[in-house]
Amino acid sequence: MSQNYGTKRIVTGAHYGLRDWLAQRVTACLMALFTIALLAQVIIGEPISYYKWAGIFSQQWMKTLTFVVILAMLYHVWVGVRDIFMDYIKPVGIRLGLQVFAIVWLVGCAGWAIQVLWRL
Repeated sequence: MSQNYGTKRIVTGAHYGLRDWLAQRVTACLMALFTIALLAQVIIGEPISYYKWAGIFSQQWMKTLTFVVILAMLYHVWVGVRDIFMDYIKPVGIRLGLQVFAIVWLVGCAGWAIQVLWRL
């Protein structure tokens, strides 16, 4: 615990620093590259239609890659939301409740993404 003379200073979450900063950058780069690759597939060739869109995602490798990018996005969101909660929500009970809600919501989004991707 860090101590500053004359005031009480409690450091929470200090061990996240570089790891979370790096995770944010890596997941953002992964999402950007995926978006560029997807846009290239959509723009090149025939006009966009439901069948072209479904054809892009009908291949197993594309479904898997898309789900990996969705997981990266969910982790990216979790790191950002958790940091916001830690910075701005001071009462521990409210912060814990919001974090639990965020985790449940993100897990639900992952489940929904699985359902959507493998239903195509």
